[in-house]
Amino acid sequence: MFKGILINKDDNGYRAELTDIDDAQLPEGNVTVRVSHSTLNYKDGLAITGKGPIVRQFPMVPGVDLAGTVEDSSDPDFKPGDQVVLNGWGVGEGHWGGLAERARVQGKWLIPLPSAFTPAQAMAIGTAGYTAMLAIMALEKNGVTPDKGEVLVTGANGGVGGFAIVLLAKLGYRVVASTGRVSESEYLTSLGAAEIIDRATLAEPGRPLAKERWAGAIDSAGSHTLANICASTRYWGTVATCGLAQGMDFPASVAPFILRGVTLAGIDSVMRPRQDRIDAWERLARDLDLSLLPLISREIGLSDVIETAHQLMDGQVRGRIVVDTRR
Repeated sequence: MFKGILINKDDNGYRAELTDIDDAQLPEGNVTVRVSHSTLNYKDGLAITGKGPIVRQFPMVPGVDLAGTVEDSSDPDFKPGDQVVLNGWGVGEGHWGGLAERARVQGKWLIPLPSAFTPAQAMAIGTAGYTAMLAIMALEKNGVTPDKGEVLVTGANGGVGGFAIVLLAKLGYRVVASTGRVSESEYLTSLGAAEIIDRATLAEPGRPLAKERWAGAIDSAGSHTLANICASTRYWGTVATCGLAQGMDFPASVAPFILRGVTLAGIDSVMRPRQDRIDAWERLARDLDLSLLPLISREIGLSDVIETAHQLMDGQVRGRIVVDTRR
């Protein structure tokens, strides 16, 4: 038996609870991991509270991230005792995820835990930091360099936003942070933001083409925010889009793309090829200032997950939530 968060939907309704789970209930997979740490992402919050159609089958253990030690493996790439990390691949949605003391997964979903990080540090980074790095790599691939101008980061108080600010600032970019909580300006400045703007300035319908400002941007909002960012991006700039906090729609025109050569780069972290994951984590090991992790993240136990998920959905959580599954 092991403890985990289990989501059920039946005649008694939709519910998530911390409970004892029998090993025999673990799903199919060729690697069993003793999970030491997981995370509480926005997607996990939607799944636990039932506020979004995230879970595709029941019962389900949520948790899109996990870090731990291999207990058993028939995958030739992993052996008992190996420390591993998993991000995405539909775990916590269609396959049991990381918010439990044990997980059984496919070895092809795992990568070795980089030696630069402890499991707790890797989960403080999690999908959020990994996604931020993928977005930065997309900007770099398209020629966005610090000398080209400012880079905008939306959703700055979220996990992806926080890591994007830290990483971009370390790499020498001038970062402008957009947030709905301008009262958090001191926090964002401590991460490396040079300027803070209210998200309301980008959230309303705008012009097809606006005054040039951004050399690049990392957006987790979508909708009018993304449209306005594209409209005000400089010639040959790149916008990396990785979220839909404002909406899934994209009420824009082709003007920025055909008149200024702007590139809109989609960032999918869930089904990313294994080598891309390894490359992104190697970059994180090289470029991330680990001393800032305590500013971006805090740790809770499994027993705190459900309450914290509701707080997350109510906009009361800043940065990253690391879950120690052992308590």
